[in-house]
Amino acid sequence: MIKGYIFDYGGTLDTGGQHWGKVIWHAYERQQVPVGWELFREAYIHGERTLGKNPIIQPDFTFRQTLEKKVELQMDYLRQHHAKFDVQSALLHVVDDLYEQTCAETARSREVLLRLKEQYPLVLVSNFYGNIATVLREFGLEGIFGKIIESAVVGVRKPDPRIFMLGVEALRLHPDEVVVVGDSIDKDIIPAREAGCHTVWFKGEGWTSDPVDESVPEQIITNLKALINE
Repeated sequence: MIKGYIFDYGGTLDTGGQHWGKVIWHAYERQQVPVGWELFREAYIHGERTLGKNPIIQPDFTFRQTLEKKVELQMDYLRQHHAKFDVQSALLHVVDDLYEQTCAETARSREVLLRLKEQYPLVLVSNFYGNIATVLREFGLEGIFGKIIESAVVGVRKPDPRIFMLGVEALRLHPDEVVVVGDSIDKDIIPAREAGCHTVWFKGEGWTSDPVDESVPEQIITNLKALINE
């Protein structure tokens, strides 16, 4: 019997299941930034690795500030690799585009979370930069989750199953009473299964087109509303 839910954040509640790399790439496309996919991919990876290794994102950074830093690191990489466009103008247009989309998607997620919260306790488990509490307030999600398990705070990162066990402990439930909802097979679904939880894969556009074993998750959804339409 299901008694509680654990949710991933990035790529699940803020993008509708899409990998953030592809979300940003599509903003580049919409804003007609003259960069090819391969160079963008390099820039994105460079930016994520830089953020992962350095305490650039501060606890009081809003999501918009986080986006600005992400895209700024990408643009710096592109500039160093001879991208020929107005970097500052492109930065502002891409960030505005992304933030508008994120606000809309997160608002849709909020509606579902509030409905679920009427029946179940909810916990958030996320690989994030230490500012997730600030981001939740920014999007009106504060108070929805009984506990926030953030990798930068607890010192454990997905795909380590222990981070999901921390979520289970926060719910004060047994793993087989908990459903984990996430967008990543490797970082969410597989380790959640290893922790003994039930799994729901929020399927969206992935970072690559590599085939995925869709037998791994117990349930696949393409819209978060499916969690309350059963």
